[in-house]
Amino acid sequence: MAVEHDEIGIWSEVKLAIVKKYAAAYTTVMDAQRRGKFPRMRWLYIDGYAGSGHHISKTRKELVEGSPLIALNTQPPFHEYHFIDSDTGKAAELRKEAGERTDVHIYSEDCNEVLLTKVFPRADYGQYKRALCLLDPYNINLTWEVIEAAGKARSIEIFVNFMIMDINRNALRRNPDKSIKKKVDQMTRLWGDDSWLGYGYDHVPGLFEEMMPVKVPNERFAEAFRQRLITKAGFKCVPKPMPMKTKMNAVIYYLFFASQKDSGMDIVNDIFNQYRMKQGL
Repeated sequence: MAVEHDEIGIWSEVKLAIVKKYAAAYTTVMDAQRRGKFPRMRWLYIDGYAGSGHHISKTRKELVEGSPLIALNTQPPFHEYHFIDSDTGKAAELRKEAGERTDVHIYSEDCNEVLLTKVFPRADYGQYKRALCLLDPYNINLTWEVIEAAGKARSIEIFVNFMIMDINRNALRRNPDKSIKKKVDQMTRLWGDDSWLGYGYDHVPGLFEEMMPVKVPNERFAEAFRQRLITKAGFKCVPKPMPMKTKMNAVIYYLFFASQKDSGMDIVNDIFNQYRMKQGL
């Protein structure tokens, strides 16, 4: 049975363009280090929600390359590719794309388990292994343990999709009593604990001086998550995230980047700024 490729909006195409630019810059820097002082250097590409390898553009109705194919076509190349998707059909499609390549590893499992037990350990800092990891979940189902493990490893840079629209619709509602419990629990797993509620709401006096929860602006909540990436996950360099917007100017999600190196942050800031200018941000 043929796999139905996911349709993606313009914001996702922008995200893929950003990942493509950074991946090329990343492997170029790594290759220069390998040719210089660090001949043992090896670098991996990791995709936690890889998909089938292709998408359909909603605006152009054309087939576009997904992040796995972008990574496979990046030059200089990565030494290893780790693609994860719990959808067995999408994982099977990726296996077809990879063919007989021995440097490609595909897992049809939950990335929250696979990354911690099988993939991240391969990016051993002491063995001069480094990794670029894309965490682009389909909804709020990424866990904090994965993000923190990447930060503590010191060898892994991440792009992470912070799905603010899904969060607002289901977990961080204006009236917290109407939030969906399943989504609240997922948000707690993503944040690492329930302290996100304190960052997501202010409490102000109501009509009868009782304290009423008031939802904070998206930008403030995203900034709290950025600070958490620094203070809790241990990433040294986390630039302001890139807001991905619809044509109606609604923020779908924030694309975060986190690294241990100033050079990575500088490159991403340059790329982010290029797209901010295009979008008038």
